[in-house]
Amino acid sequence: MTLITRQISRCYCLVTKCSILNSRELGNQSIKTWTFPLKQPGLPLLWHYRYFCQPMLKNSRTLLFENLIRFCSSSTARNPSPENNSLSLVNKQTVPRLCSDSEVLDEGWEAPSPPSALEEISEDEAVRIVSEPPLPFESFTLQDYVDHSETLQKLVLLGVDLSKVEKRPGAAQFLLKLDFEKDIAKVLLFLKDVGVEGHQLGAILTRNPYLLREDVEDLETRVAYLTSKKFSKEAIARLVSAAPYLLLFSVERLDNRLGFFQKELGLNVKKTRDLITRLPRLLTGSLEPIKENLKVFELELGFSQNEIRHIAYRIPKTLGLSKRKLTHTFDFLHNMMGIPHGVIVHFPQVFNSSLLRIKERHLFLKFLGRAQYDPKQPSYVALDKLVSLSNDIFCVEVAKTSIQDFHTFLKTL
Repeated sequence: MTLITRQISRCYCLVTKCSILNSRELGNQSIKTWTFPLKQPGLPLLWHYRYFCQPMLKNSRTLLFENLIRFCSSSTARNPSPENNSLSLVNKQTVPRLCSDSEVLDEGWEAPSPPSALEEISEDEAVRIVSEPPLPFESFTLQDYVDHSETLQKLVLLGVDLSKVEKRPGAAQFLLKLDFEKDIAKVLLFLKDVGVEGHQLGAILTRNPYLLREDVEDLETRVAYLTSKKFSKEAIARLVSAAPYLLLFSVERLDNRLGFFQKELGLNVKKTRDLITRLPRLLTGSLEPIKENLKVFELELGFSQNEIRHIAYRIPKTLGLSKRKLTHTFDFLHNMMGIPHGVIVHFPQVFNSSLLRIKERHLFLKFLGRAQYDPKQPSYVALDKLVSLSNDIFCVEVAKTSIQDFHTFLKTL
């Protein structure tokens, strides 16, 4: 028995020196770990090692190699797990390792190369490939670029409506070229220093995206001009929030706008500043409708300069109304209801009210016999109550009736 064991040991040492991995069939597979069984059927263990090894070395297709290849797996992973570091027999016998990967590499074998880009792949592998859609060279919407632009993503988080921004001429083109940290962050910090609230930044940039390409020094100069005109910080914040295009105006242009309202309306500096603060869009809108309305008040409606000044200062929105609304409202108030200029001047909010509401309530009061608009007469109805109260309160306090009667009357019109 001792002799048999010694012969097996000597034979095993000779077999470990044989190179058994010289085949292209291995391809890109990793180097296999081979095992040698202790007991093979049909193998004469009593042969002397010289008679056993010589035919095996001469012919690689001997019974020994057939048995070895039979128990070797050809699908070992490139990075085998610790549990699969060696191949085992079918009957789960544990046998010693023949050679390691490092030993094979020392003998001249190369490590497996990475797959080539030109290598053909199967359909299953092709289906598993995930690729992002290419960035379009041209598009009609910024939506196609949001996933690829960090700047656009941060603007969306601020509350900027890109669907409105892209409709403004040239805004989408220059917005794609901006860097958030270099170009946009400094403008946002400037707006915060001016006094704009954080939740207002998105609305401001949506209405005026061109603000992002302005030099911060120019913006600071324009704010400094408003400060020199005694506008408070709260007033400047209101101007910027309500009329974002204000910051695009040069100092000379801003000065001309303020001078126009002060001269045309005959207001002092304080009242001019207060007028602009209450309606900032007067400073950025077109001046032509305002000039036209001033002429309509004077020439067509017959108001004096002092009356026009009072109406404009009390209700600045009247300066921006259409000529048609002004003339139709005044015609019904003055000619149909018989209200003189002096009373209308004291209640200029009637020009902002719906003409249909004025007609319906006047006709209802006339039907009830309560259409009295002379402050010197009993049962006097003030114009502000006629246009500002809700239907319920109007029926109870002014018409002295129920809301059902008012609805029934409206059906007869």
